[in-house]
Amino acid sequence: MEKITLEICAASLASCIAAQEGGADRIELCDNLLEGGTTPSYATIALAREKVKIALYPIIRPRGGDFLYDDLEFAIMQKDIQLCKELGCDGVVIGLLTAEGKVDKPRTRALVELAWPMGVTFHRAFDMTDDPFQALEDVIETGCERILTSGQRNTAPEGASLIAQLVEKAGGRIAIMAGSGVRANNVGALATATHAAEYHTTAKDYTDSRMVFRNPAVSMGGIPGVPEYGIAVTQAAQVKLIREEAEKALTNGQ
Repeated sequence: MEKITLEICAASLASCIAAQEGGADRIELCDNLLEGGTTPSYATIALAREKVKIALYPIIRPRGGDFLYDDLEFAIMQKDIQLCKELGCDGVVIGLLTAEGKVDKPRTRALVELAWPMGVTFHRAFDMTDDPFQALEDVIETGCERILTSGQRNTAPEGASLIAQLVEKAGGRIAIMAGSGVRANNVGALATATHAAEYHTTAKDYTDSRMVFRNPAVSMGGIPGVPEYGIAVTQAAQVKLIREEAEKALTNGQ
């Protein structure tokens, strides 16, 4: 089978360990998945580096919301990148835009230079740009090694057509990683449609809480459909299956 690179978006140490056990190549370590991921705590990054040997890329995102950062937020991002370097991380994940929906090239380039020799992924802020093909060229100019994208749709399967175009236009100058909504039951079709070599997924399921008393009148998150007593954890078996399905599809498509 053709080899792919599989990145797991992990929001806990348990998920990091499961990602490695399932055969993932790389971990995007984050917090607050419901906000699209924010920077995890120092302790989480440090312990993840101790527990797993595969590539570890913490996300550098000081808050949820948009990707237009002020000077204080940019300073936080710089400090977090320095800490990731000190902790021995392999890379970081960033994404900065201008108010006009362009890639913030000066600040992105500054963070790439600060991160060196770590690698840098430009995350799904890319999907919020006004022109994906210009954004592709801009990200390449900054020195990032890959772009995580759902093809400017809510999920990668929905954005497969654009992802395929980006893979073609990138021409090997930068890796295009398909992510968002990637599951074992759709990654084969996604691989066939896009020919991307890298895929990003949580491969998660909800583990039921060990709480015995449960208050049905209160919801901490306040978000309908999110299990109040469910803990999202990456499943090693799903990691393995997603890899197998993607590689099978790419091999059969040759």
